[in-house]
Amino acid sequence: MSKSFLLVGGSSDIALHLAERLMSDGHHVTLLARDVSRTQALADAGAHVLEGDALTEERVQAAVDHADGLGEGLAGLAHLVGSIALRPPHATKLDDFEAVIRTNLTSAFLSLKLAGKAMLKHGRGRLVFTSSVAGQYGLTNHEAIAAAKGGLEAMVRSAASTYAQRGLRVNAVAPGLTETRLGASVLRSEAIREASVGMIPLKRINQPEEIAQSMHWLLTDAPDNLTGHVLPLDGGMSSLRG
Repeated sequence: MSKSFLLVGGSSDIALHLAERLMSDGHHVTLLARDVSRTQALADAGAHVLEGDALTEERVQAAVDHADGLGEGLAGLAHLVGSIALRPPHATKLDDFEAVIRTNLTSAFLSLKLAGKAMLKHGRGRLVFTSSVAGQYGLTNHEAIAAAKGGLEAMVRSAASTYAQRGLRVNAVAPGLTETRLGASVLRSEAIREASVGMIPLKRINQPEEIAQSMHWLLTDAPDNLTGHVLPLDGGMSSLRG
């Protein structure tokens, strides 16, 4: 059965892979993207692309309304918006800290609020958010992103409880370093790459399609009793010791 899914942050590397998977299943896919040029191939294949910022309530609402008007209404949302600033607290400007919080956490809350309201009308829906290994694992100079993603994970658990009896399932994925444009800003040199890989038990960096595969499962095939969970996709970094 064809369902309708909304991807907020639709021009991200992971979103492009996720959209392709959902469309190959025959589903309706709506992308809210700032860089619509990156979504052209998907648009040509039938994806619905809306230009806009995930922090602009009017644009998020427009994307939710559009996705909710397809098929039998909005069935799932994936939030794939992120940023990172790696500086120790004493060298971080307050404006930069607040920008990380707004991009990663405030935009996630806005998607939860608006998409969740639409899903409540149907009595069902799945929401998947993007956290980070930094939300669970103490990493040097990650205070801003750790605060944002730690808040996101707490929000996911609370929302899962709030909506458990109303048909909504709320989960998150928490990737480690991934070969994306955002990841490239961290992996600036071979020395940094080697040091980063050395911290990962599996000794490799994530591929974006692996994250997309996991989010696709949570949106479509995960059991109905799975809610309030954060799925670590970090090569064992947060749970294993070498």
